[in-house]
Amino acid sequence: MKNFSSILFFSFLFFAEAMGQSDPSFRLLKTIKGDIVSFTVDNLDNIYTLNSRNQVKKFNINGDSVAIYNDVRKFGTATMIDVSNPLKVLLYYKDFATIVVLDRLLNIRNTIDLRLQNILQAKAIGLSYDNKIWVYDELESKLKKIDEGGQLLLETLTFACCLASRPSFRRSLMRTNMFISIIR
Repeated sequence: MKNFSSILFFSFLFFAEAMGQSDPSFRLLKTIKGDIVSFTVDNLDNIYTLNSRNQVKKFNINGDSVAIYNDVRKFGTATMIDVSNPLKVLLYYKDFATIVVLDRLLNIRNTIDLRLQNILQAKAIGLSYDNKIWVYDELESKLKKIDEGGQLLLETLTFACCLASRPSFRRSLMRTNMFISIIR
């Protein structure tokens, strides 16, 4: 009985995978070639790519390059990019504990050095709904909110008192009716 249920389960997975590949709602819109290390998509369907030289490129829905951030030697390797607000893009450099705030054309608006606020091990950053910046300080196990000037606005209690282990932050990207192909 156990073998039969395993076979039935794997048959279902195979069938679901086969049906997903023939779904007509997914179609290839554009292929972007290059040495792309990472990418993300904002809510206006702009595609942001990060290449191996640490250059950020913004492509519109048609796949045309509309902006480039090329100030790549200052802070090392970019760790995270937040495009939840396409008018205020956050680029995070973990090795330097620095957030670069970019405008819609990927020009620098501001640079925030988190070490000045004693945030020494920021694991993740993200834009809040009120255009402030959330920072998870892994060293203190706290979630902190800062403004664009880097000033600390509020912080949570330490997560160590409430959770058995430290939280792990990952970003996931789910988009509907769009298929993006990246070729290295």
